[in-house]
Amino acid sequence: MLLLLSIYLPAMANDASAPSKPIKQASSKDEASAATKEEPKSSSKESKYSKEGKAAEAARAKDALAADELAAKIAEKLAFIRKEKEDAGKYAPRAMIRSYAAPTRREVKPKVISDAHAAISSTAGVGAAAHGTAHWSYEGEGGPLMWGKLNPDYAKCDIGERQSPIDIRDGIRVDLDPLTFDYKPSRFSVIDNGHTIQVNLSAGNYINVSGRTYELVQFHFHKPSEERVNGKGFEMVAHMVHKDGDGKLAVVAVLIERGKAQALVQSVWNNLPLEKNQAVQALSTMDLSQILPTRRDYYTYMGSLTTPPCSEGVLWLVMKEAIEISPEQLAIFSRLYPMNARPIQKPSGRLIKESN
Repeated sequence: MLLLLSIYLPAMANDASAPSKPIKQASSKDEASAATKEEPKSSSKESKYSKEGKAAEAARAKDALAADELAAKIAEKLAFIRKEKEDAGKYAPRAMIRSYAAPTRREVKPKVISDAHAAISSTAGVGAAAHGTAHWSYEGEGGPLMWGKLNPDYAKCDIGERQSPIDIRDGIRVDLDPLTFDYKPSRFSVIDNGHTIQVNLSAGNYINVSGRTYELVQFHFHKPSEERVNGKGFEMVAHMVHKDGDGKLAVVAVLIERGKAQALVQSVWNNLPLEKNQAVQALSTMDLSQILPTRRDYYTYMGSLTTPPCSEGVLWLVMKEAIEISPEQLAIFSRLYPMNARPIQKPSGRLIKESN
């Protein structure tokens, strides 16, 4: 019996150890396989969560930066608005003074063109708008020698090469084209513009020279005459200012001597305004042909306006024969303007032609 047990027990032990070994190996293999299978899942999940976290963090950082930039822009805008309000408060009183002062000036004293020639000169209007009204005169600090320095738009008064008036001499005698006048009785107004007596006319009066037509706009007076002829001056001169369709100017100068009374001049004096810069509309008409001399011979040259802005390119037509006014008529103008003539300008070698 003992012998049998000793034989059987080792056999059982051997049999028992045989199946247990595969089980352990299978368990170990399964565990390894399970671990191998679980590790990739865990790594992929962790990678996914890591990427999502980074993206969310980047989005939060971007939103924060955008918020900071928006806040900076809002702060900058608020500062700009605050500065505008401060400036508006600082300059408001001055602006209010200007806004109320302008209507007051228009009510008390209507705006008029002070330059005798400026009614037909756009340059003068631009200068006045850009730089304000520069005070010019015929003597003192605002006199002719200072005109070019009073306003940049008056520079031609200093530097121009074709300035008027001139001493008309050494003219070339030629057969000039006839100077024809188409003047008719017209309505008119008279204004004392602070520099001369000026007569503004209704439309419809013309001259024609060298095939070109100019319409009469206004005429005014200077004492003594601004022009001289071979060194000789005259008591007064009337400047008849014309303009063509292109805006070019032609001035007919009618020289005036002391003598008998002149009907047209008397009609102007009859309508003299009581205040400067206030036009008087005449109730009658004016026959402009009455101011012209009998003879129509003339001198001609290229020149300028004789008052600021002294614009050049003006065609001058100076009648060779003078008209007369009475001493009484001369005295009336002298009381208002004892002297309102620009000095003679240098000829600068320009060509002067005169009728044969």
